[in-house]
Amino acid sequence: MADSSLPTIIVPARLASSRFPRKLLADTGGMPLILRTAYRLQDQAPEYELFFAVDGEELAKPLEDAGFTTFITDPNLPSGTDRIAQANLTLEREAVLNVQADEPLVTRDHILALTKAIHKKGADLATLATPFLNHQDFTDPNQVKVVLDRMGFALMFSRSPIPYDREKGGQFNSLSYKHLGLYAYRKDFLEDFTKTPSGDLENLEKLEQLRALENGKRIAVEIIDHGTIGVDTREDLMEIEFD
Repeated sequence: MADSSLPTIIVPARLASSRFPRKLLADTGGMPLILRTAYRLQDQAPEYELFFAVDGEELAKPLEDAGFTTFITDPNLPSGTDRIAQANLTLEREAVLNVQADEPLVTRDHILALTKAIHKKGADLATLATPFLNHQDFTDPNQVKVVLDRMGFALMFSRSPIPYDREKGGQFNSLSYKHLGLYAYRKDFLEDFTKTPSGDLENLEKLEQLRALENGKRIAVEIIDHGTIGVDTREDLMEIEFD
């Protein structure tokens, strides 16, 4: 049974995907990917309320058939955060966790770390990061970098390798972390976010969290030991073994 004192999980989902068309309905051992993620969350965090903010009936049907609750949101919304914000206009939850629909291996540790981070004093929203392990990942533009201030809040996110270690020729370093695409939000942040136009940095890097930084919001970052395994391509899906 859900614990009302905990944040609510809302999973944003849209069917369009440039790198892997219709991936959330791709088969994963007898069920669509989005349903695999739903069962994973139900198993890993059973005490949390769980909803799905989807862009249409095609995604809603397999979830509802399995007993999950969905909100059908405007398919033209520009980001997952906007989708969650629209759903929360109805739910009116004070704190919300955003887990991506293509994260079928998300763990309880991730959920608990997000819960801890959103309760940090001064946080408007929160996210997770993990240390880089090699230079190749550090220079990969698909692996987003984040650097922090001394209080554990985000200073900057970028697809570029930041900060640049001049003495070591740009090698990865302990001041840079790999950003994980899971978030937690305060209710008032979500309400403000939907009214705030996209920023210049957000449009350049194609990173929606930069809209928050450009508008003076504080993003608490919790560092964890292990990342998630998301599905961006068909090859990613083939590498995951499902029970």
